[in-house]
Amino acid sequence: MLYLGVLASGRGSNFQAIVDAIGAGSLAAAVKLLIVDVPGAFAVERARKHSIEFLYLDPKESPSKDAYFARIAEEFAGRGVELVILAGFMRIVRKPLIDAFPNRIMNIHPALLPSFPGLHGQKQAAEYGVRISGCTVHFVDEGMDTGPVIIQAAVPVSPDDTDDTLSARILKQEHRIFPEAIRLYAEGRLKVEGRVVRIAGYEAGEDAVLINPPLP
Repeated sequence: MLYLGVLASGRGSNFQAIVDAIGAGSLAAAVKLLIVDVPGAFAVERARKHSIEFLYLDPKESPSKDAYFARIAEEFAGRGVELVILAGFMRIVRKPLIDAFPNRIMNIHPALLPSFPGLHGQKQAAEYGVRISGCTVHFVDEGMDTGPVIIQAAVPVSPDDTDDTLSARILKQEHRIFPEAIRLYAEGRLKVEGRVVRIAGYEAGEDAVLINPPLP
């Protein structure tokens, strides 16, 4: 059983996808604590529904950003959390949390990194005119969406796509691959070698695990 700590800022749909995977028996894990940084974040309602402990930690009450993330690390460590999950957490993670959980923090980004990092990856892709976009689960380092890639899903982009239509299709794939990446970690199948994440049990050449859904 892998103990998870989750950080969220909004609706928490990826948090829900992870909870659903646990409930379905496809992911041997338990969420020990949800922390939100925004009052009224809907992720809290999801936690309540599933009797998951949650905390609202106001960043303004900490003397610095580092102190804020040190507090988060303390709360997670105190509950035996083994892997930290960023499920729509809208802050750049700082060194105190990264040092406390090295290569044990996962994030999902709505683009095929390293393309379109930062905010609104779907909007960036649609405006750029790419033919393929998608989403990426990666380990978190001190940069913005720069950590080693674990798993990706490709989503075709049509010429008439808007930010909203593309976002909706990408989100469906996020809900597929985030629980899968956590499952691979729980099974001890992920090994970080520099920038590359090796996945035990995949055939040679398949370590990128690019999942291609059918065309809409």
